[in-house]
Amino acid sequence: MPKKLVDKIKDKSARIGVIGLGYVGLPLAVEFAKAGFKVTGFEIDAKKAKMINAAKSYIDDITDTDLAPVVKSGRLRATTNDAELAKIDCVSICVPTPLSKSKDPDISYIIAALNWVTKHLHREMLIVLESTTYPGTTVEVVQTQLEGTKAKLKAGKDFYLAFSPERVDPGNPVYSTKNTPRVVGGTSKKCTAIAKLYYQQVLPNVHAVSSTQAAEMVKLLENTFRSVNIGMVNEMAVMCHRLGLDVWEIINAASSKPFGYMKFLPGPGLGGHCIPIDPLYLSWKLKALNYYARFIELAGDVNSHMPEWVVERTCDLLNRHGRAIKGTKIVVLGIAYKRDIKDVRESPALDVIRLFEKAGATVKYNDPYVPQIRWHEGILKSTKLTAALLKQSDLVVIVTDHTNYDYQWIVDNAKLIFDTRNATAKVTRHRSKIELL
Repeated sequence: MPKKLVDKIKDKSARIGVIGLGYVGLPLAVEFAKAGFKVTGFEIDAKKAKMINAAKSYIDDITDTDLAPVVKSGRLRATTNDAELAKIDCVSICVPTPLSKSKDPDISYIIAALNWVTKHLHREMLIVLESTTYPGTTVEVVQTQLEGTKAKLKAGKDFYLAFSPERVDPGNPVYSTKNTPRVVGGTSKKCTAIAKLYYQQVLPNVHAVSSTQAAEMVKLLENTFRSVNIGMVNEMAVMCHRLGLDVWEIINAASSKPFGYMKFLPGPGLGGHCIPIDPLYLSWKLKALNYYARFIELAGDVNSHMPEWVVERTCDLLNRHGRAIKGTKIVVLGIAYKRDIKDVRESPALDVIRLFEKAGATVKYNDPYVPQIRWHEGILKSTKLTAALLKQSDLVVIVTDHTNYDYQWIVDNAKLIFDTRNATAKVTRHRSKIELL
């Protein structure tokens, strides 16, 4: 008699599949492989699959050293062939969920992954969706499609279905996939129990909730909390500027309170795959229920306009020094969406550069982590950071506060600095050159 899925998970004979080998999927695949499972990663990008099979990483949180032992041992391999899903016992769907141009949820990647799974769905199979989405997606979209196959298999009886929100923070030196608590909710108690068992094989802390909808909402609460608080502190930066106050001084002073306050920092806008996007999934869902999510919409409005405010402040700064923005030579430092990573998804630096160019400035960027980006119809390359570059430029704008920049040296050589991150806080010489957000 064939083994039940529970027994396969416990004795690590279950074959694991991860669809989407990006910032979420690849670390998860590595953890299962390290734990002794055989893992197959499924990718639509043949180049990425080839890199994985050569033990070459393309994301910040996984190194070649992490990949080498699990790839060489045969515990992890990547493929573009969805037919191999027929041999998989447990599959995690870790694909992107962007927004459309109209700011509506785009679940096309989930649908594409689901089409793969649907073709090869079999009894005693666990499917876990990890991609951030609106409450109800797992039941309304995933379960409906899977149960609509010719085999007429039912979730909770013939196969198992759950949602477990990814909690990846790229570049975080403390919290990784391994030590970040995991939330999971299934379409039934049995589905929840099996999904929890699945993650407990590689993660020490797994928290079960009552349903897939609850698990979906957990992720949206987490990122809405951050979006709203960042929106508040970004607006505080605008207000402090109007009042002639230093927002960084105010925040540092408020942070001395040991209770009732949590420190958030302003900046040039929101970046990354989660915070600028996820709350809008919730807002979109609620519009269908005739409810307007006011905090989400207001925070989104404030945060999305920060790049414009950066450019406005830059224009004012240049005007006070007898320069117009048109024809000005500007160097943007940092194009990744946050410090010490190479991820440029939704980076506010892209908007800042675009707005500078639209205003007539000549813009170059430097980022030690991002050698080039696609720009308009071509490629924009990182310019080598030299004293000559700084001295020849009219203005340096610090957009991403990478820790390997020598900020005192930058200030020493630049004519004028606009610092959107308070990266120059420890600079002691030539502070008159610096204007803070």
